[in-house]
Order: sequence, then structure tokens, then C-alpha cells
Amino acid sequence: MTQDHEVPLEFHIARTSGWSVNHRVNSALPGYLIIASIKVTNELSDLSAESLCSMGTVFATVQRVLTALGARRVYIARYGHSPGYPIHFHAIPIYGWVEDLFWQDNRYRLLEQFADGPGETPTDGAELTFFVWREFCERINPPPITGPSVADTIAILRQAIQF
Repeated sequence: MTQDHEVPLEFHIARTSGWSVNHRVNSALPGYLIIASIKVTNELSDLSAESLCSMGTVFATVQRVLTALGARRVYIARYGHSPGYPIHFHAIPIYGWVEDLFWQDNRYRLLEQFADGPGETPTDGAELTFFVWREFCERINPPPITGPSVADTIAILRQAIQF
């Protein structure tokens, strides 16, 4: 595996000694970021103390900047565990217009059938993450976005995220 995990340069945002931040390559959602370990491992316990300590700073910086760009919420979670890829985290901005699109798409009302009782909130992070993945990462023709394009957002993030 090459440095920065073979992510094309146009998607690179920032880097520390232990982490790289890039825009998710196959996402049409502006600001959907991947925070990946520089060390190729799937285990947090394999990372240096320095990398583990700086992880919180990287997460907080990403959240602060995405919130400043208009995200109502920023979900940061680990999903991938494929061999050969480093441990990484998805930072998913949920803008008001993304949530509006979710509520306007009746296909996603089917998710309500999976709960036995009333939820704590009208929707949750899992449902909105599922929506973002299906609509902005896997769909050939994703929904229209509101605000800066992916390329413009990358340029903004490069200026705003400095380590």
C-alpha cells in the first residue's frame, strides 16, 4: 500500500505525523471525510501513544470545521476493517438540506418499521448515515447539493484544517 492509502491528490486535505484527512473519493456529499492512520493496522492498540493522543485533536478539528461549514451534526465513526487498509474513521457532515432530503424520500420511511416502540428522536445517526451512503456515495446520479461543491469544499477545508 502506498503512502496516503492511494488516495488521489485532489482529495487530500491535511496530514499529521499519525493521521491523514481526505475527502471520501466516491462521495458527492461535500465534506464527507476519511481520517486514516498513517500506520497500516486495523487495531488502535498498534498505534503509538503520540498517534492516539493526536487522534482527539484531529477529530475535534474536523468536527469544528465541518460545523463552521454548516453541518448540524458531524458523525465520526469507524466502519472499515478490510485487510491491507489502515484503521480509519468516517466524518459525515449532516447539513440541514441533507436531513430535508432524507425526510422527503418516502423510501426511507420504511426504516420506521424496524423499531418496536417510539424512538428517542424522529431519526438517528444510523439512518442518516445509511441515507448518505446510499444517496451520495453509491448512487450514479446523487441528489443535488446545496452550497459549495466537493471541489470547493476541499479547497475550503485545506485552508481551515491546519495541524
